[in-house]
Amino acid sequence: MAPESSDSTERLTAWVHGRVQGVGFRWFTRAQALELGLVGHATNHPDGRVLVIAEGPRHALEMLLEWLRSDLTPGEVTLVVESWEPARGGLTGFVER
Repeated sequence: MAPESSDSTERLTAWVHGRVQGVGFRWFTRAQALELGLVGHATNHPDGRVLVIAEGPRHALEMLLEWLRSDLTPGEVTLVVESWEPARGGLTGFVER
């Protein structure tokens, strides 16, 4: 099913700061992304941040971003730094890394 022209496929890159490792954060992010029909990954980084890269319709990506910033996530999110760009493709499913 192709995205509608008013809702093009985009890429969201989000760096999530706070207590977000060892608390199930990536698993919950994956579950939320799959429910929204997104592809990508959530990756732990040595400095304690989680990198979330997701591709899909803009409205679904905005819903994921809203969830990342909400009190519904496991752990404690203190900051989410986002960037947007056109989708690059090449992603399948949504995985934890």
